[in-house]
Amino acid sequence: MPMISTARIDLYVEQQGRGDPLLFISGSGGDLRNKPNQFDSPLTGYFNLIGYDQRGLGRSAKPEVEYTMADYADDAAALLDSLEIDAVAVMGVSFGGMVAQEFALRHPQRVKAMVLACTSSGGAGGASYPLHELQHLEPRERAVAHLRVADLMHTESWIRENPEKWEKRITMSMTARPDSQAPAGAQRQLEARRHHDTFDRLGQIKMPVLLAGGRRDGIAPVENMQALHGQISGSTLRLFDGGHMFLLQDKHAYPEIIQWLRLACQV
Repeated sequence: MPMISTARIDLYVEQQGRGDPLLFISGSGGDLRNKPNQFDSPLTGYFNLIGYDQRGLGRSAKPEVEYTMADYADDAAALLDSLEIDAVAVMGVSFGGMVAQEFALRHPQRVKAMVLACTSSGGAGGASYPLHELQHLEPRERAVAHLRVADLMHTESWIRENPEKWEKRITMSMTARPDSQAPAGAQRQLEARRHHDTFDRLGQIKMPVLLAGGRRDGIAPVENMQALHGQISGSTLRLFDGGHMFLLQDKHAYPEIIQWLRLACQV
C-alpha cells in the first residue's frame, strides 16, 4: 500500500483506525487528495477504515474503456480479495451508495451490513440528479449549479442575504476537484452513474441496511431514499438536517451511523 494491484485494476488505497474493517466507497469525482475526506471523520475512531480512489479517479488506474456499475462493484470485491478480507461492513456515499448496492447484489456474501447515504436506486425508484449534464459548464458555473442542487437551502433569497458565505462555498467547490486532472476518467464514471438501476433487484438484499439522507438534498432527494426503503426489506431510514453534505452538516449523523454499524456488525 497505498497502491494495490488487484486481479482487475491497480487501486490507490488508504487504511486508518482500529476495529472491524469498514469499506468506504466515495461519491462522484472522489479523490483522497480532497480534504476533508472520510479519514477526517469520526469513523476512524471505531473502525479500520478502508478508503480508495475508484477507477478513473485520483491516483488509481484509468483504463481507456467504458466503465459500468458492475465494474465498480467487482473492483471493490477484488480489493477485498487483495486485502484478504472475506466480509466487511460497507458505507457508500452518493455514487458510492450506487456502487454499494451493485456490490451487495453481485457479492452478497462479502457484505456484513451496509450504510447507503444520500443515494438513489435509479429506475422506478428515481435517479440522482444528472451531474453529467453539468460537465459542459465553465468551472464557476458548474460549481454554482452543483451547490444549488446539493442543498435546496441555496435559494435566490438565501444567496442575496449571505453573499460572503456563498462566495466561500463556490471557491471551496472549485478548488476541491482534482478529478479535473483526469477528465476522461471522471466522465466515464458519470456515464456509468447515468445508467445505474438496481430498483427491481433490491428485494434480493438481505443484510442489515441503514439508509441515511439529508432533508434538503436535491441530488438524492428524500423521495429516492424512501423508494430504497420501500424496496429493501427490513432497512432503516434516517433523515438528517442538511443537503447532500449532511454528514458534515448534522452533528448527529456520524454518531448515529457509527452506533448503527457497531450494533449491526454484532448480529
